[in-house]
Amino acid sequence: MFSHLLAAITVPRLGAGRPRTRPDAVLADKAYSSRANRALLRQRRIKTVIPEPSDQQGHRKRRGRDGGRPVTYDRDAYRGRNVVERGFNLLKQWRGLATRYDKLAITYRGGVTLAAITIWLHQ
Repeated sequence: MFSHLLAAITVPRLGAGRPRTRPDAVLADKAYSSRANRALLRQRRIKTVIPEPSDQQGHRKRRGRDGGRPVTYDRDAYRGRNVVERGFNLLKQWRGLATRYDKLAITYRGGVTLAAITIWLHQ
């Protein structure tokens, strides 16, 4: 699903022109730290800001030289991830979004959009 999510992202340009489809960096939780996700981001030349979980660190260290190099990421950029998490938590205050009762993705997306607009208007 990560590749589908990455394909749906568009980054608007400041001036005229079509939006970019390749962001400068992807900031994600440790759950997205798989080899496949990292390979996809490396292939598209996107900077990865995803820490390595402790169990993956242990597996890599156990393999010794064959385990490869440790994962590097921008720690300062990763600290800003809490802003995104707080935004998701605000959206999850809507009961329909938190329980995911909608059968169609378009209906769920409409609910997310409506909730985001309402939150933005109240702030």
